[in-house]
Amino acid sequence: MNFKFPSELRLLKTDDFSSVFNFRKRISATTLVIHYRNNPQPHPRLGLVVSKKVAKLSVDRNYMRRVLRELFRRNKVNLGNLDLVIRPQKPFSSKNYNEIAQEFDMLITKLKSRLQA
Repeated sequence: MNFKFPSELRLLKTDDFSSVFNFRKRISATTLVIHYRNNPQPHPRLGLVVSKKVAKLSVDRNYMRRVLRELFRRNKVNLGNLDLVIRPQKPFSSKNYNEIAQEFDMLITKLKSRLQA
């Protein structure tokens, strides 16, 4: 099983982000919000938005991005062809890793059930 995170799995262009936000489908929990949209590719793509309002220090924002990227990487097999933009609403640190992982898994489960309905 390949667990790399190559550039074809990333949302890089502003248009890609805009199309996901304009589609206006989202699910949220206490810490994370996931905006989603179907894409024409055979694999999921991820975009991350961690604002300075959530975490002032770049070290904290980068940690949050690394954690979310890792959680996506572990779940990408289950996602199909979706574009996801994940946006934290509250800061989190290494102390909260298990809570964030559980919340992410819960959101992915909720997302899959919503797409099947």
